[in-house]
Order: sequence, then structure tokens, then C-alpha cells
Amino acid sequence: MPAVLVVFAVLVAALAGAAAAWAAARRRDDGVRDLAAAVAQEVAASRDAGVSAAIDSVCAVAAERLGAHTERSSGDLDTKKALIDAQLAAMNGELAKVTGLVRQLEGDRDRTFSVLSEQLRSAGEQTARLAETTQSLREALSSTTARGQWGERMAEDVLRLAGFVENINYRKQRTIAEGRPDFTFLLPREMQLHMDVKFPLDNYLRYLDAPSDGERETARAAFLRDVRARVRELSRREYAAGEDCLDCVLLFIPNEQLYAFIQQTDAAAVEEALRSKVVFCSPLTLFAVLAVVRQAMDNFMLERTSNEILSQLGAFRRQWDKFSDQVDKLGRGLQSATRAYDELVTTRTRQLQRPLDKLDDLRIARGLAVAGDEPAEPPALTVVASGADG
Repeated sequence: MPAVLVVFAVLVAALAGAAAAWAAARRRDDGVRDLAAAVAQEVAASRDAGVSAAIDSVCAVAAERLGAHTERSSGDLDTKKALIDAQLAAMNGELAKVTGLVRQLEGDRDRTFSVLSEQLRSAGEQTARLAETTQSLREALSSTTARGQWGERMAEDVLRLAGFVENINYRKQRTIAEGRPDFTFLLPREMQLHMDVKFPLDNYLRYLDAPSDGERETARAAFLRDVRARVRELSRREYAAGEDCLDCVLLFIPNEQLYAFIQQTDAAAVEEALRSKVVFCSPLTLFAVLAVVRQAMDNFMLERTSNEILSQLGAFRRQWDKFSDQVDKLGRGLQSATRAYDELVTTRTRQLQRPLDKLDDLRIARGLAVAGDEPAEPPALTVVASGADG
């Protein structure tokens, strides 16, 4: 940069000198115009030479600086290019991962949509079948006979779930003096509990299908009247009047929603039924009642079995006493026989053995042989010398 300043200083000085000479020449007369022109040409030539030299110097310095700067810039560019290449490679790797993840998500979405579509189709088919079944059930329940059969089927399902067996735990549609209940449960001590499953549903179905509030209220009131009429009808049959019957009768309601509807809308009907000794039972409450009945039967059977066991223990006690007496008698007889045996093998044997021992001594003393044996040598005579007193 100092060389550039020098060049510009030379240029300024040259220009200033030229300007001064030109001004001086202007003040002279016309005679010196040629001299002035010559001077001007010389100055111009000098100026052009100086300017050219300055430009060449500036260009050389600029070229040198530009080369150094270009070399440094090239190195920086190479470094930055390497960094940019590395970053691009990392970005390409991440982009490949993202692309793979997106493809996987697309595949999962396609499979999920396929499964969802299949489930929706299956749900639609099931809904259609359910609607058909509901319609068929509604049409079937419009018949009194069909409703009775449906109620009996529901009751039998509950009985089977509770472990009840027909003709063992209950009887079905057996005629009694008071009528013909649908089910008769066998209780301990020859007691019975009757249940009827017929229940009015016509007005309840109208209540569910009513298009307006007024028609719905009319159907509701008619249904509750039907319920009270059914309770009065069942109480007049006097199923609970027999001496072998419990003091109540069960009325089976084959639907939990229907049972809850009666409880919520007309609690007085339930109280009236209880006063008439009629107990409402839904499938769940019937299962609870049957559980109590089953427990009572089990307890009764256990009690009866326990009584039989105690009775058998009494009989066993009598036989055991007789057995003990006989054993004692036999023991006393054995003791007498033992004493007699001991007397035979001791006293009597010794008494008999003494004569035998003496007989053997005599036989031996005389030198007699036992019958069947070789004769024995007679014993030598022993002379005993007498003493002086002889």
C-alpha cells in the first residue's frame, strides 16, 4: 500500500506542476505558446510515463497480494468444501434413514388401513346380523308362547350355571294341588320353592319403540299395570299355601334392563309384590337365590350325613362293647388255661419226674438195660475194708 501512495503523490505533483506551468504559459503572450505547447507535451509525456510506471507497480503489488490471498482463499475453500462434503454425507445418511422410516410408516399405514378396513367390514357384517337377530327376537317376543319359552330357556341357563340338575335339585312344570308352576326347587326337609317365568312384555316393547314422549308415557303406564296384574294373578294361585312350600314364590324377569326399569320407575309395585309374597328375580338375583338354596341343601345334606354318621357310631359302640366283653371273657379263659398249663409243666411234671428218676437209679444199680438197648456190664463189687473196730 505505501507504493500506491507514492504513485499517487507523483501523479498529484506532476499534475500540479503541469497546472502551474500551464497557468504561467497562459499569462505569457502568444509568442511563447509554442514553448508552452512543447512543455505541455513534455509534461504529458512525463505524466504518461509516471502513470504507466505507477500503474505497473500497483498491478504488480496487487497481483502479488491477490496471489497470496487467492492461495489462502483456495486453502480455506478446500477446507470448507471438505466440511461441506462431510455435512452433506451426514445429511444424505440421515435423509436415507428418514426415507426408510417414511417408507416403513407408509407400509405400516397401508397394513393398518387394510386391517382397519377388514375390521370395519366385519363389524358392519356383525352389526347387520345383530340387527337381524334383534328384529327376529322382537318378532319372536311378540308371541306369548315364544316369550314363555324364552323365559324358560333363560331360567334353565341360570340353573345350569348354578350347578342345578333336573329331578335332583329342581322339577320342571310338575302339577301340584295349587296349579302348575314352571319350576319347583327342592329344599331340605322335603320343602319346596316355586317359580313362574311368564312375564308381560308387549307394552314394554311399545315403550321402547314409541316415537313420542306421550306415547312412551302411555306405554310405560300400561306396562306397569301389566306388572301389577301379573303379581295379583300369581298371588291368587297360592303356590306358597302348601305345608311343604316356603312362604313365598319367585317371579322370574328374564332381562336385567327390564328388572332395573321396574325398580326405578315403580318401586311401589315391588313393595306390593313383596306384601303378596311374590319376589322379583332377574337372572343375576336368581343366581344369588339359587346359591343360597344350594348352600342350604349342602348344609342339610351335611347335617343329615353327620346324623347318620353319629347313628352308625352308636351302633358301632354297642358292637364294640359286646366285642370287648367277649375279649375279656376269652382273656379270662386264656388266663385259666395258662395257669393250668403252668401247673402241668411245673408241679405235676416234677412230681412225676421224681419216681422216674428213682426207677432209673434202681435200673442202673441193677445193671438192667433199657428195652431195645445192649445189656450193660454188671457193676464190679466193691469191698469196703473195715476198720480196726471191724
